[in-house]
Amino acid sequence: MDHQIFKPCPDLAPFVKCYWTLESEQENTPVRNTIVPDGCMKLIFHYGDPYKHHPKSGDAQILPEFFLIGQLTQPYEVEPMGETGTFFVCFHPNGFLPFAPYPIKDMENTAVPLEKLFGGAGREIGQQVLEASTTSERISLMERFLLERLTDAQNVDLIVKSTIETILTANGRLSVNDLSKQNNVNRRNLLRKFSSTIGLSPKQLSKTIRLQATLKTLLNEETVKLTDLAYENEFYDQAHFIKDFKEFTGQTPKDFYGDHLKMSLIFDRKK
Repeated sequence: MDHQIFKPCPDLAPFVKCYWTLESEQENTPVRNTIVPDGCMKLIFHYGDPYKHHPKSGDAQILPEFFLIGQLTQPYEVEPMGETGTFFVCFHPNGFLPFAPYPIKDMENTAVPLEKLFGGAGREIGQQVLEASTTSERISLMERFLLERLTDAQNVDLIVKSTIETILTANGRLSVNDLSKQNNVNRRNLLRKFSSTIGLSPKQLSKTIRLQATLKTLLNEETVKLTDLAYENEFYDQAHFIKDFKEFTGQTPKDFYGDHLKMSLIFDRKK
């Protein structure tokens, strides 16, 4: 698969992490891909053929042409139905809050159609993005759309922002108590703020970031012992590492390694 990453304009940079595209002809696309939680909500536009979502239980569902994927707390399995052509708007962990018409927590593990979020304007921008002929045109359309809705750009919770930066810097290896102390905030207050602004608890986001760091180690190193990997990422032991790995990927590290791993990181790569 071919993927490209683009930076947002300065006014949106505090909220949007990046834009990126994913393209592939059908014969070069794996049958199924597992999207691993990464702590970021995304607007997704399928200008190629549609995708199916395979839930843990029940029948497969065809995903909308344009939608928001809420915070993921579990693996999200998708299947291309033809050629892939997808445009993503990836938000920082707390970046979608200024644009959300209802609580972030209610979007968890859900593909929310843009018309449900933004009504007729959502349908209109979705069609415009699908009909655009270039990535730069899609980015321009989305930036204009988002800036028009950014009515309270200064309303950024600095405690949440600082805590997220701490989690990212530590690759998710700090406890909630450590995060509370380092950012001088009461633990209960921190939990409440995270739930309302991110849709995840500090512990959930930390586990997600730590797993992403682990996946990148698996991808970049030819041979990795699981015991060494668990130690490097400060899991209690190998059993704890495997438990968290299965929670977010649905598989053991050994089963997940290889092309499956590479495809999942493509879907979640932001830099």
